[in-house]
Amino acid sequence: MSRSKAVPIEGDETARRRASIAQLTENVAGEIRNPLKDIPREILLENVDRFHKEHDLPEDILPLLRKGALVAQNPAALDSITELEEFEKEALIDEVEHRWRHPWPLYYTIILNSIAAAIQGWDQTGSNGANLSFPQAFNLPENPPECGPDINGGDCSKNSWIVGLINSMPYITICLFAGWISDPLNHWLGRRHVIFIAAIFSLLAPFGMALSQTWGQLLACRMLLGIGMGLKEVTVPVFSAENAPTIIRGGLVMSWQVWTAFGIFLGTCSNLAVAKTGAISWRLQFGSAFIPAVPLVLGVYWCPESPRWLMSKNNYNQAWKSLKALRNTPLQAARDLYYIDVLLKQEELLIEESTIAKSGGNTFTRFVELFTMPRNRRAVYASGIVMLAQQMCGINIISFYSATIFKEAGISDFTALFASFGFGLINFVFAWPAVWTIDTFGRRTLLLFTFPQMFWTLLAAGLCYLIEPSVEDSKLRLGLVALFVYLFAAFYSPGEGPVPFMYSAEVFPLSHREVGMAYAVATNNFWASVLALTFPRMLRAMTATGAFGFYAGLNLVALLLIFLFVPETKQRTLEELDYVFAVPTRKHVNYQTGSVLPWWFRRWILWHKNETCPELYHFEGVSNPYTRGEKALEAAAPAAFPAESTDKPVTEGV
Repeated sequence: MSRSKAVPIEGDETARRRASIAQLTENVAGEIRNPLKDIPREILLENVDRFHKEHDLPEDILPLLRKGALVAQNPAALDSITELEEFEKEALIDEVEHRWRHPWPLYYTIILNSIAAAIQGWDQTGSNGANLSFPQAFNLPENPPECGPDINGGDCSKNSWIVGLINSMPYITICLFAGWISDPLNHWLGRRHVIFIAAIFSLLAPFGMALSQTWGQLLACRMLLGIGMGLKEVTVPVFSAENAPTIIRGGLVMSWQVWTAFGIFLGTCSNLAVAKTGAISWRLQFGSAFIPAVPLVLGVYWCPESPRWLMSKNNYNQAWKSLKALRNTPLQAARDLYYIDVLLKQEELLIEESTIAKSGGNTFTRFVELFTMPRNRRAVYASGIVMLAQQMCGINIISFYSATIFKEAGISDFTALFASFGFGLINFVFAWPAVWTIDTFGRRTLLLFTFPQMFWTLLAAGLCYLIEPSVEDSKLRLGLVALFVYLFAAFYSPGEGPVPFMYSAEVFPLSHREVGMAYAVATNNFWASVLALTFPRMLRAMTATGAFGFYAGLNLVALLLIFLFVPETKQRTLEELDYVFAVPTRKHVNYQTGSVLPWWFRRWILWHKNETCPELYHFEGVSNPYTRGEKALEAAAPAAFPAESTDKPVTEGV
């Protein structure tokens, strides 16, 4: 990162640096520190003056920076900061008591990012409906007698693999190419420009698919679609995370999943609307995905650029303008500008002697350091697990192939598309509760609750295919399959639906955020491509019951991995997560098995209502538990203000 070196801010510089590096690499005590906490007032203000001069910031913001630094140092004691005007105190309190009250530019950015997510969902579902007719158009029938006498051999097997390849091509492209070029493009161009490039691909590729004359042309156009999808998947969640205030970061970043679900719903509506247009129906189903790309292409340049990206490029004046647009008052913008800089200097301690510092920080060396730096490696494990779990849970066998799955229940193409419409609607409606719960209950809690529910609902849906497909029982079988698929979607949408992309967007330090997100997205799409490629063949060889049972079992495997290896990240600033991921993996696993499991058994099996879960993370030795429902400013301030490490520990449990 091309930023100035950190200046001494407390005590002996060598000792301070060694202590900081030790805590950021092996945080065995689980402390989450505010680096401003113990700095004497006079030295803090001198550091602010030096920061202001070093970055050649406008003269009129110096008083705001001083006030902002004092607030960041002690956000829960506003009355002790005599420099604050009454209206400034009210704005800071309002930030806690009315956490969804933010300026229009912030919500405009999130709206544009939501449109990008809707494109993603629509792109996924166009092939869902088209699967019923495009194989015939390209002479790729999958069922006897059209493809031969044997469903497991000859042209039947070959055609199933070709259809799977066409469906999986965007995800193969993301995992092998598009996800990885996102890192250098983001590094050079910034978040907005990369989203614009992605929108161009998402605008043009659907036209190419709609006009394809051979399955090879369709395959190539879906490769172009994958480039647009990959650039958006890496960039949009990061863009939202870097612009959002800490207290609602989860709710805003998870808009990616809410509106991806909305895009899936719109895609099912589009599939249904053109289902009876005859031979061109599959062309319209593929081509309709261009519609939401139009407002994204036209509107993305009106968004403020990510302040953190601008600061990484040493463009502090523009970062100040972005923060001023994204926060309610100039004081809040000044507070965030200074505090983010302090925390980024902490991150610099981790990479000062690293390969990045010595090599100039190219994509390859940043990728290597995802695995060689302990703090990054733990984030890689956690983000990789939640991304893998999204494919293991089985949601995309329904998202990609719901029309085919419902048709297996013995119904017509149109009825199958109508049943898929119901899945899209459920997926969208039930994503909304996570907006309000993901920053309250946390990412980890939502996952641990929903995975067992996804296990039994998917298993039940598969078992319903064993009902004999007689005329009398056909409606019963369809009704039960649809019921359990809808229940599965209802449990998925507020849990494993929103968590993977927003979690991966927040867990990596700024120096590795693009390449870390690229890794996470590549992991997700590698397994999505495996799923899309293999499921048509799996459905033929194992039947729907076997395929659903297989993915139901994977839900239990995912549940175990999440319980052991995925830390909680709610209500921590992006930079404070350095402390969370500095806790050794062994300590985290021992805490889950040795403390959380016994607590859960005593609390919910033996029904010891007063049993409290032991704490893993705490704030500099203070041990009063954070009460989730407290309304007082003193309790809420650490969850709202950047300097969250003043007085409340986080309890990480089930």
